[in-house]
Amino acid sequence: MDEVVKLKPAAAAVPAPSARRPTREEAEAAVRVLIAWAGDDPDREGLIDTPRRVAKAYEELFAGYREDAAKPLKRVFHDVSGYKDFVLVRDISFVSHCEHHMAPFFGKAHVGYYPRRGVVGLSKLARIVDTFARRLQTQEALTAQIVEAIEKTLETRGVAVMLEAEHACMAMRGVRKEGASTVTTQFSGVFRDDPNEQTRFFSLLRGAR
Repeated sequence: MDEVVKLKPAAAAVPAPSARRPTREEAEAAVRVLIAWAGDDPDREGLIDTPRRVAKAYEELFAGYREDAAKPLKRVFHDVSGYKDFVLVRDISFVSHCEHHMAPFFGKAHVGYYPRRGVVGLSKLARIVDTFARRLQTQEALTAQIVEAIEKTLETRGVAVMLEAEHACMAMRGVRKEGASTVTTQFSGVFRDDPNEQTRFFSLLRGAR
């Protein structure tokens, strides 16, 4: 029989707002200013509804600020028929936005963990990735936040996360190196302490290629 247990919330699952959240009208006005600053007329036909569309899009793109990353992990299943190895979900697609230029970066996340007291639904790991990705981020911080949320909420024996992403701020501006990818990893518990576990993690990822 499936058993549901209540677990500890992850630290910094929902960031505290630093100031009053502007109104929708204020957000739309800010978009109009940016359009004008870029050199176009916010009142011309093609742009007249753009501020409304951008504000609506931001509600979706940055929905992670209104989500609790620990919530999807609160239901744990104990009936796993004696399974004692780690669980790995590969190729979780994500889109985030660079906190330095607010340009998108996108790619795949690979998330593995050693259960201690039970497992969570596989889709919940993808939800954790999405929650943190839908905030202004650096790839390094995003990697660490996924590990921390799983580690602290599930109290696992160890977590392994690898992100592979392409950054528009590098492809579209500055050095303009299209196609360059960035890889970040972070390990906790047995994955951090035992190099053999890291080797197994990478071997399973390579096997998917």
